[in-house]
Amino acid sequence: MPKRAKEMGPLEVKRLTEPGLYAVGGVAGLALQVTASGARSWIFRYRYNGRRREAGLGPYPDVPLAKARDYAREARDMLRQDVDPLAERQAARRRLLTFAEAVELFAAEKAVEFRSDLHRKQWRASLERHALPQLGGTAVKDITLHDILDVLRPIWTEKTETASKVRQRLERVLDYATVSGHRDGENPARWRGNLDMVLPAPSKLSGGSNYPALQLDDAARWFATLSERGGTSARALEFQALTAARTGAVRFATWDEVDLSKRLWTIQPGRRFSKIPPNGRPHRVPLTAAICDLLDSLPRMDGNPLVFWAARGGALSDASIAAVMRKIHAADRREGRAGFIDPRDRRPAVPHGLRSTFRTWVAERTQYDGDMAEIALAHRVGSKVQQAYDQSDQVEKRREMMEAWALFLGASRPLASSIVPLRGPR
Repeated sequence: MPKRAKEMGPLEVKRLTEPGLYAVGGVAGLALQVTASGARSWIFRYRYNGRRREAGLGPYPDVPLAKARDYAREARDMLRQDVDPLAERQAARRRLLTFAEAVELFAAEKAVEFRSDLHRKQWRASLERHALPQLGGTAVKDITLHDILDVLRPIWTEKTETASKVRQRLERVLDYATVSGHRDGENPARWRGNLDMVLPAPSKLSGGSNYPALQLDDAARWFATLSERGGTSARALEFQALTAARTGAVRFATWDEVDLSKRLWTIQPGRRFSKIPPNGRPHRVPLTAAICDLLDSLPRMDGNPLVFWAARGGALSDASIAAVMRKIHAADRREGRAGFIDPRDRRPAVPHGLRSTFRTWVAERTQYDGDMAEIALAHRVGSKVQQAYDQSDQVEKRREMMEAWALFLGASRPLASSIVPLRGPR
């Protein structure tokens, strides 16, 4: 029978600082390991089926002496029941899936549903920024409503749209963990009958509303002011207004997407910084006479595919386009007017809000079909079955609608451009 080690006390253990392995007594096989770097950790040494094995019990002093002895006693109890403590510990770790691991597994399983690298990166980035710092190391089976609220509350009122997306992604990952057998019970990230009892509805918060949009009665005056401004950013904003496109689609538009002979701008699925068109098909934008005039007026840079480019040839930034809109608003205020503000929350209109202005114009000032307007905005229309069978994007009908929109904005004439044509960056 091996010699029984002297039982050390907490102070004696604290004084063990020289590199080595020290039996601390109290439970056979329990030792403190001190490395050359000074790191200290608990080791439980034992034999199972004739083999010598070692199980780590955690770092010292995070795991104090008394706790280490408790762990070692539990391991001894397992050995008496013919259970290998190390194998059982490893199996327990596999069963205790962490949230960070669940995110990785879910992303791998559902990769086919991410229709572009951008979508996949955005999905992951939102969780890495807002959820993983708090939940990453937590076992999915232990995540509670309070944990979810700790993630969401700091951003719920200030970044409502982002918070809503994070909540939805938390719910999907936890649903996946439940189906995979790593947790059970209700999903604490579910909205209806759960979070809606303790958080205000996104639609009731200013952060969860649409982007501030132009009032319809201000649209023509705003567009006239815009058309008088010089610079590539102003032309990009003009193009965005006339097409009702997203800012990212405009910033990264390339000349090979534009067919002036057919008067079409075709955005391919998965194209950088542009949301995916419905059903993964190319999104075709009819180009009105005003848009064609605008495009004809633009300078082109040799070897640069971008329609709108910055001073050094790269893509315009969101900030440069948004700055044009802010300056127009500020100039209007200086002239004693109210500026260009959203009719509901009175915030200054922003470029993305032009899409809401367009949609409101269709609904309130025209007889055009609402679904046709949604198609123009690259939104999904109808059920999944309808989307699968409806191959028409009504592009010619939409051409008429977009011509009427240009006329409403006051752009039914050639647009003057104050940009001096250049052949390359200076």
